[in-house]
Amino acid sequence: MRLLLSTALLTLAVSLPAQNPAQNPAQNPAPTPARRVVPMDSARARALYVSNRVEDQPQGDIARLAREKAITDSIFATHSRGVMRYEKTTYRSRYGDYDIPVYVFAPLQSRGPRAHAAMVWVHGGVHGDWDQLYLPFIIEATRKGYVIVAPDYRGSTGYTADYYNAIDYGGKEVDDVEDAVTFIGTRSEVDPARIGIMGWSHGGFIASHLLMRGHASKFVAGAAIVPVTNLVFRLGYKGPNYARAFSTQRALQGLPHEQRAEYIRRSPLYHVDSLFRPILVHVATNDTDVDFVEDQQMVDALRSRKPEYAETKVYVDPVPGRSSGGHTFSRRTNPVTHERDDSPDQIDSWNLTWAFFARHLKPEQGAKP
Repeated sequence: MRLLLSTALLTLAVSLPAQNPAQNPAQNPAPTPARRVVPMDSARARALYVSNRVEDQPQGDIARLAREKAITDSIFATHSRGVMRYEKTTYRSRYGDYDIPVYVFAPLQSRGPRAHAAMVWVHGGVHGDWDQLYLPFIIEATRKGYVIVAPDYRGSTGYTADYYNAIDYGGKEVDDVEDAVTFIGTRSEVDPARIGIMGWSHGGFIASHLLMRGHASKFVAGAAIVPVTNLVFRLGYKGPNYARAFSTQRALQGLPHEQRAEYIRRSPLYHVDSLFRPILVHVATNDTDVDFVEDQQMVDALRSRKPEYAETKVYVDPVPGRSSGGHTFSRRTNPVTHERDDSPDQIDSWNLTWAFFARHLKPEQGAKP
């Protein structure tokens, strides 16, 4: 039987036709056509290039910005007469490297020692400054009994080129603003137990950071309006032109994928668990600067993980059709009269904001009967 099987297998092998390699694609695949080498698109490469060199930091028109700052200061001085006390001075940064310019606005009549609550108000902008658009809201604050302190932290515009180039987004600038608390302590009329903070956009970013310093936060409560929240996300979403102002800063010198830990450290979103102070956050769905997809991350994190400390509100398409979108919906002023340019949402936002600070800072406390 074994012999018959072997004979059958041999007969089958002989009867099979010989394989021609040319007829078997698996053994002789068709040659791969040569790939055409496409030259690099130099224009696209230039558009995508983001330097990490300090010397490539985008520059501002220092002389023009200084002239604009002088105009701002004159407007504050003029509109403060007979309305509130106004001064502009400086305090030394904790690092001893800069004198931080600071505006002080106080009620026309002081109630006496430790009779006033105070707030640090923080301006926005990658390079920005404290300007006259806040004037009507400052007047309201002083009439309610608050002392308002507004620092032009390092990197702010209107000063020297060195000060402009000292920008440290999410770094030493945050400490510069916190140092305003020490400065406030030199004013006998302010109660050091009733100090709050409020900021808009990048100022809301700084306010969030200072409220999220755990139990060591120096502020009783604070508001962050349309705040920057997540630099890791933001730089990717905004693209190379925006990222160049960050990657060339001395303390960063790179993009988020190159400096991951540092960008996370500088993003309030990743520090929500360190919040132990009341915070109010208002955002807008039609914000074209801090887009809602960024702010929604912060709102969701606060609502889910810190509901006992957070008061949040999402404004749906406030002031539709305005060129700036929702980013300035709660700080709209008439550039000529310097009065509020109100919308229903602006009125609502400020009503909620004043009520929030009234609960936590008690501005009426210390008022003369």
